[in-house]
Amino acid sequence: MAFTASLSSHIPFYNNSSTLSPNRGKTSKTTPLLCKPVAAIPPLSTATTNSVPDLSTIAVISGGSIAALAAVLSLVDPERRRQLQAEEVGGGDKEVVREYFNNSGFQRWKKIYGETDDVNRVQLDIRLGHSKTVENTMQMLNDEGSLKGIAVCDAGCGTGSLAIPLAKQGAIVSASDISAAMVAEARKKAEEELLADNGGEAPVMPKFEVKDLESLDGKYDTVVCLDVLIHYPQSKADGMIAHLASLAEKRLILSFAPKTFYYDLLKRVGELFPGPSKATRAYLHAEADVERALQKVGWKIRKRGLITTQFYFARLVEAVPA
Repeated sequence: MAFTASLSSHIPFYNNSSTLSPNRGKTSKTTPLLCKPVAAIPPLSTATTNSVPDLSTIAVISGGSIAALAAVLSLVDPERRRQLQAEEVGGGDKEVVREYFNNSGFQRWKKIYGETDDVNRVQLDIRLGHSKTVENTMQMLNDEGSLKGIAVCDAGCGTGSLAIPLAKQGAIVSASDISAAMVAEARKKAEEELLADNGGEAPVMPKFEVKDLESLDGKYDTVVCLDVLIHYPQSKADGMIAHLASLAEKRLILSFAPKTFYYDLLKRVGELFPGPSKATRAYLHAEADVERALQKVGWKIRKRGLITTQFYFARLVEAVPA
């Protein structure tokens, strides 16, 4: 997929687990594969795309305005809207996420993950960001050699944006999602793209299942979980990271929305503009917290990077047994 100069994503990779990211203020002896300026405006990955404030709203957040806005936001609590969502579906975060991605959220994200032109500027930008995350995940996977015959678990597969290219390269893919609608769409797309390809050896169809992360079992060479931890608070994310690591024998690849003061502030701004539809709760995670969760179960980060567009941002890390 082509990226314009103004919307292009980037991801610097660092091959030594002890190397720190540029934003930690230390230099690295390794050279990043790609290096472009980081976009200042993050996405609200689980919010409705209509909920993102326009650029004129974001533009006021600079210098001393950040401190002033932080003070205002401390008095504003969007939690009541979240509680109403949970009451409507009779559960907590997980039930809200399942309900959202089986209904209005499915229709919205099906368009974002798809190829239709019926998307607005923000939706297109998020599509570009997610596509770049998938692209760089595939690069990480291919760095270790051929994927043919390698067992890969795609945890939180969405509409198959990663599972399908994995299968095309010969991987044995187990793909799951909490949303039955997402899984049905992923299976449909896989049948269209994989079974229709009669040239050469036919790839093995991914095994698609409706499962949440907690229900995943089995053993895989590699486990990949992209853009899913945003649905988990850090207290639960630690256990989920440990669970995913227990399923992987050699590699665990995660992407998550990084938590910094600036990104957290802008996320809260977005929560003040919910638009006509409701959104799921979005949790940001500090890279240090994710790294600590991995270290607790005997894993270390080998590669790390940052992917950004105007409305999408994600940390991408590859962990291996220490």
